[in-house]
Amino acid sequence: MKFGPYAFADDSLPIIAGPCVIESEAHVMKMAKLLAGASQRLGLQLIFKTSFDKANRTSATAFRGISLDEARVIFKRIKAEVGLPILTDVHTPNQPDQLSDVVDVIQIPAFLSRQTDLLTAAARTGVAVNVKKGQFLSPWEVVHIIDKLKEAGCRNLAVTERGSSFGYHNLVSDLRSIPIIQELGVPVIFDATHSAQLPGEQGDQTGGLRQYIPTVARAAVAAGCDGLFIEVHDQPEHALSDAATQWPFERFESLMHEVLAIRKAYLEVRNQD
Repeated sequence: MKFGPYAFADDSLPIIAGPCVIESEAHVMKMAKLLAGASQRLGLQLIFKTSFDKANRTSATAFRGISLDEARVIFKRIKAEVGLPILTDVHTPNQPDQLSDVVDVIQIPAFLSRQTDLLTAAARTGVAVNVKKGQFLSPWEVVHIIDKLKEAGCRNLAVTERGSSFGYHNLVSDLRSIPIIQELGVPVIFDATHSAQLPGEQGDQTGGLRQYIPTVARAAVAAGCDGLFIEVHDQPEHALSDAATQWPFERFESLMHEVLAIRKAYLEVRNQD
C-alpha cells in the first residue's frame, strides 16, 4: 500500500510529525530542519505536518494561524530548503485544490471526517488523503468515509485513529480500531498526541496528559499500526496551539528509538505466524 510519497512496506513505520500550527515562518522552518535531521539519523520515512489554520479551536480568541496564501509560500520554501514531504489540514471544499501543488498529503480533521463535500474535494486533487477518524465514530463506520473517497477517485489514502470520546473532557484509545479499519483495506496511522488530549478540559482550551503519549504510541505500534502521527514542538509549554499535548523535540528521537524497536519485534513475531 502507498501513502503520499511512501509505501507501507513491512520494514517501515512512516512517521507524521511537526508542530500543530504555523506560529511563524521562522519557527516552522526551524522545526522542519530539526525533524529532517532527526529523520536522517534514525532512518525514518518522515512526513512533515503543520496546519496553516486551526479552524476548530475551542475559543474564538485562540490563535488560529496564517492565511492560505502565506502558507503556500512557506510550504514551497520547506520543500526547496528542507526536502521533506508535507501534510496539512483543510477545512473547506475550496482549499484542497489550492494546496494540491505544494503539499503531499491533504488531511481531513476529525470533526470534519463525515463532510462529504470536503472529502470529495480532497479526493479529486489526486493528492494522498489522510482522514482523522472522528472522536464520535466507531471504527466500523469508517467504511463510509473510505467509500466516499474512493468514489471520488482517491486511491492513495490512510485513516488515522485519534481516540474516542469517553464522557466529558476525555478520550480513550480502543486499539481494536487498528485491525478493524485495516480490514477495510487501508493503512491505519495512530495519532499519539491527540489521543492524549482532554478536550475542553481547561475551559477555553483543550488540555491533555502529555506523560501518556509514549504509552499509547508504544501500544499502538505493538498492535500493528502502519504509521505514527505525533505533534512535535521545541518548546511545547509555549506552543500557541495544543500546548498540553505536543511532544518535546528533545525527547523525539528517544521515543522513536523505542517505537522502532517495538515495530521490529512486532514484525518478527508476525512473520513467524
